Amino acid sequence: MINGSTNGIKQHILDEMDLIYEHRCASDEFISQTLVNYLEKYTGLLKREISIYLSRAGKVIDVSVGDVDHVSLPYVRKRRGLQGLSGVRCIHTHPGGSSCLSSVDIATLLSARLDSMAALAVRDGKAQSLQAGFIGETLTEPFVYGPYPVYRLPNAFFMQEIERATARVARLVRLQDTHLKKERAILVGVGAKASEMQELAMLADTAGAEVVGQILQAKVNSDSSFYVGRGKLKELLLEISALEADMIIVNDELSAIQTRNLEEQLGTKVIDRTVLILDIFARHAKTREGKLQVELAQLKYNLPRLMGSGLALSRQGAGIGTRGPGETKLESDRRRIHRRIFELEKEIDQLGVQRKLRREQREKNQIKEVALVGYTNAGKTSLLNALADTEQYAENKLFATLDPVTRKVMLPSGKEILLTDTVGFVSKLPHELVSAFRSTLEEATRADLLLEIADASNPENTEQRQVVQEVLHGLNALDKPMIHVYNKADLLSAQPLLMPPNSYYVSAKTKQGLNELLEAIDAALRPKMVEITLKLGYHEGAKLSQLQKYAEKIDIKYDEKYMHINAVLPEDAARRIFG
Repeated sequence: MINGSTNGIKQHILDEMDLIYEHRCASDEFISQTLVNYLEKYTGLLKREISIYLSRAGKVIDVSVGDVDHVSLPYVRKRRGLQGLSGVRCIHTHPGGSSCLSSVDIATLLSARLDSMAALAVRDGKAQSLQAGFIGETLTEPFVYGPYPVYRLPNAFFMQEIERATARVARLVRLQDTHLKKERAILVGVGAKASEMQELAMLADTAGAEVVGQILQAKVNSDSSFYVGRGKLKELLLEISALEADMIIVNDELSAIQTRNLEEQLGTKVIDRTVLILDIFARHAKTREGKLQVELAQLKYNLPRLMGSGLALSRQGAGIGTRGPGETKLESDRRRIHRRIFELEKEIDQLGVQRKLRREQREKNQIKEVALVGYTNAGKTSLLNALADTEQYAENKLFATLDPVTRKVMLPSGKEILLTDTVGFVSKLPHELVSAFRSTLEEATRADLLLEIADASNPENTEQRQVVQEVLHGLNALDKPMIHVYNKADLLSAQPLLMPPNSYYVSAKTKQGLNELLEAIDAALRPKMVEITLKLGYHEGAKLSQLQKYAEKIDIKYDEKYMHINAVLPEDAARRIFG
């Protein structure tokens, strides 16, 4: 099969080119004269670059067609050697040009750790000269030899140089711990704002990737097949080689088709924003419930993206006695995932029952609950630490903390409350995560008061607050009493003169404004008091007992038939007692 850009090439030519696979070079041949003849013939005929990939044994393992600008190199990147050379050498043509290796050729040699990268100049259908590159004394510098005339190629020397390069790379790899090396990522967005790409870079950093490049396409809608347009796809392919990237991170959620097509064309790992966030959640989940919720979200994301591969995934037999409905591996995988989702949802529900019992016990003890909600990295955990005088893990990264944490806080009135730090929100939060974490999020929204935390120093905090409002709306929690808190006020040159209603500027780092915030929480949790006057018969002692329990002030006068009562108590308590 001929790979690459084969559009417009007649089928009989592609069939002829398939014969190249039948050729094998001798053990001491870098490239045989027969392969040189093939390359000059089809380069002159098609006016496009042709690349051939050879194994150490001299077998042709891939033939690709490019255009006058580039040849795609996905096959080689899939064979990238992490502990040494890939065992593959690439010889490709430069039609009408020089045999000198380009910067992209050199970058691909180094990033894919090829045995060698060679360029063959072809002019007027005739091969002229060849230049070959090999990895040098470091993994970032090559040794380049040539150009040599095609009739006087140093085949034996090139094969010896492959052996020497193998030894050099093996020595270099032993000197460094490759497992500690971060994956190098290129960010890709279609119609995305600069702030969105900046946030994507922060997500990638939190996941442990090193962002080495970014490509942004100014389109309204993404391409249904490749997410980006064909022109950007070529640009991305060149960037992967030039920047030695290991992966592509896309700003939107990809379909299964888009992911497959991109990986086939680019020859490297492609993940979307949802997978990136799921990976971060999986890294940071510490509690049993958190891990279950992440697994549930991952399964719900992957289920509609399962794709078959024809007969390779079939359990049906072939031949007499084996025909029948059978079951494909794809169907089997889906069935197992459905079963696992059912098991996870059942276990999470059981944990939810336990949480409900604990909540009912707190309600009996009349302890008020306050939940911190807000955009990720707004400083919720830092604020919890400052208010409760604790040392929960906090870091300047997105989703640095995931599992909800509850701590006691003393208010100025002397009353204790429970303050809960919840999972942060983010734009384009995967609906699988919202669904999986719904029980945890609803636990927070059942609180008596919400503190909506925003990053005062972030110019995008208005948009971030809108995201928080949308998530809370989806949880039917917007009617909750809420205080708006702008954290990181110490990073502002000056505090705004006009403060939004019910808003406070604080700094968890410097403790600025925390006393005022605690007083506001105290006031917000203070129940609305009502004064009632009534008379109770002596047989209504249960109601009197309830009144005495909740009333802040009570005056009772007795006569022969009734107790005449004047009391001041919380409005909600009065409703519970008297309906």
